[in-house]
Amino acid sequence: MKFFSDIRLLLLSIWLGAAVFFISVAQSAFAVLPERELAGAVVNRNLSVLNYGGMAISVLLIITSLVGSKGSGKFLVWFERVMLILLAGSCAVGQFVIGLWLSSIRGQIGKPIDELAIDDPLRVQFNMLHEYSVWVLFVGMAAGLLTFFVIANRRASSTKPEKDNIYDFSKEFKV
Repeated sequence: MKFFSDIRLLLLSIWLGAAVFFISVAQSAFAVLPERELAGAVVNRNLSVLNYGGMAISVLLIITSLVGSKGSGKFLVWFERVMLILLAGSCAVGQFVIGLWLSSIRGQIGKPIDELAIDDPLRVQFNMLHEYSVWVLFVGMAAGLLTFFVIANRRASSTKPEKDNIYDFSKEFKV
């Protein structure tokens, strides 16, 4: 079961790493690309990949939590599942709700967003939805991080060392 738990941790950490990397990609795209519309397209594409990946990994981890949860505390197992549902839900809301609203607003504008006045209702709504998108991603990342610690803690507590020789690390490195 240690290998199974390690794979689950690896999948979750890949998504968390991608989410952190996405933040730097978004900032870099707006700093480097000559037009903000191009940067927005790059960020939108990468965010879609991140959201679909988060939904897929969350569903996979929820299914695998049904298999490998024997001998674990019921509270931690259900907490993990709730956090994974929150992660999948935040990715789905970010992709299918906020993302669709943002593309609808972009379609209504018909020109680059920067050409609109700051107090234009469409630009205000776009900025508000962008802020919601940031918070939804943050909620997903927080849920993923909490899930990571729950899985890691359960894995560590399931492999308890023997009482008489707790400093014998040779057992940790056996395959």
